[in-house]
Amino acid sequence: MTETEVLEERGTVETVVESKDLIVFNDDFNTFDHVIDSLIKVCKHKPIQAEQCTWLVHYKGKCQVKKGSYDTLEPMCIALLDRGITAEIQ
Repeated sequence: MTETEVLEERGTVETVVESKDLIVFNDDFNTFDHVIDSLIKVCKHKPIQAEQCTWLVHYKGKCQVKKGSYDTLEPMCIALLDRGITAEIQ
């Protein structure tokens, strides 16, 4: 009897997902509380994270509030825009 050795080839499939940023911009009409509440509800931020982002928006003019795929960020961006907050995906 002869022994046969079977070699199994296994391939790895990698999916490349381009990461995008959801940016919120400063404006002169939204209150801190409104932006904080919106980030908590829409982006699922913790209250302290939402507050820190809001301060960055105020002092720096903009802040990256979420990172992810375009498909994940698009509904969040639309929801923020619907709340009167200037936001875009970059």
